[in-house]
Amino acid sequence: MISSGKTDVGRKREMNQDSIFVSDSPVGPLPNLYIVADGMGGHAAGDFASRYAIEVAANYIKSSKVKNPVSLLRRAFVYANSEVYKAAEEDKEKAGMGTTMVACVVSDKELYVANIGDSRLYLVNDEIEQLTMDHSLVEELIRTGQLNRSKGRNHPEKNIITRAMGSREEALPDFFEKTLEPGDKILLCSDGLSNMVENDEIKDLINENEDIESAVDALIDRANYYGGMDNISVVIIEP
Repeated sequence: MISSGKTDVGRKREMNQDSIFVSDSPVGPLPNLYIVADGMGGHAAGDFASRYAIEVAANYIKSSKVKNPVSLLRRAFVYANSEVYKAAEEDKEKAGMGTTMVACVVSDKELYVANIGDSRLYLVNDEIEQLTMDHSLVEELIRTGQLNRSKGRNHPEKNIITRAMGSREEALPDFFEKTLEPGDKILLCSDGLSNMVENDEIKDLINENEDIESAVDALIDRANYYGGMDNISVVIIEP
């Protein structure tokens, strides 16, 4: 198991409100752990929300005895949500803050995924498959047939998130499980990548580079080349 991850401020933002966590070695009872979070909120609140949510979730997992990956990810997400929500309630400067979060664990040939918000996880091989489902207004319009997916990419309300860590007292993450095939690579990213670079181009950049470190750099460079409108976070895992 090898991985590489980076986060970049992009070209338009003054502050990076994304955070990542990358561990190829065990974290508590989990054999590995990878997280991308994209914070939201005024001033430095979004930066705090993403960092704090990852810190709380990772520490919860480190101290847990629960071995089932889905159960443990669920509990970690719920606990992190309550702590971020509590922090926002206790500090006026952090009121209304929240963060997306996508996390995964690889155990044997099984991939376990949890997400809330619009940070994504893709499987990349000869094709690219988005495993997670965005919790956003645009995605809901697409799912209900009110909006064509090709038009959703540049929709003016693209950034409206319908679920986020810390925005409500209770978290509602989604969970996914997938059996990995030989040659699969796993990509976690914030919308600073997925909003700027088309899926097929993401796949090509990952496959064209000799190693995942170079692929991470290439994806960030391409998002910045297209304008770098948001913070960009990329984690690639090669099981």
